[in-house]
Amino acid sequence: MNINNREVEFNVNEIFPKRWSPRAMSGEDVSDENLKILFEAARWAPSSYNNQPWRFIYAKKGTEHWSKLFDLLAEPNQAWCKNAGVLVVTISRNNFEFNDKPTVTHTFDAGSAWMSLALQGSMKGLVVHGMEGFDKNKAKEVLEVPDNYSIEMMFAIGQLGKKEDLSEEMQKMELQSDRKKVSEIISEGKFVWK
Repeated sequence: MNINNREVEFNVNEIFPKRWSPRAMSGEDVSDENLKILFEAARWAPSSYNNQPWRFIYAKKGTEHWSKLFDLLAEPNQAWCKNAGVLVVTISRNNFEFNDKPTVTHTFDAGSAWMSLALQGSMKGLVVHGMEGFDKNKAKEVLEVPDNYSIEMMFAIGQLGKKEDLSEEMQKMELQSDRKKVSEIISEGKFVWK
């Protein structure tokens, strides 16, 4: 079956194949209400021992905090993120709060929160695009993140813009990517991948 120009093998809810990560954003504001709705979705993600290790440091375009986060981005990401409405750094707490012992799933749990947020953004008609192209060490310093937290990723939130406003090179990348087949990502009983 085809959903959002993507071939779906099995009958999943359309929220999954409809979500994608365009770079073209209009530069329009993202309302505080919509932003809080996205963070509310992240709040309900599952986590080990209900630890909820994820934290989000954000900056809205046009505020005093914007350049602090924007300057963390690699140049290729700055080229299109200049039209985002919000930039966000995702961090996670390395230890459980209830006993301060290390948790090996804090990164995984933060990823669950990010996915909840990204799906909610897609359902609201917003662009939510995750990135690893930024300076993690600088982020730790500039954002004053203590050592018991890990810098995970950045993402941009915005209103959908026009593909034509991107550079020629980025326009070529502005398409909904396909996915591996289910048979390529599962195996019953043993490891089978290269």
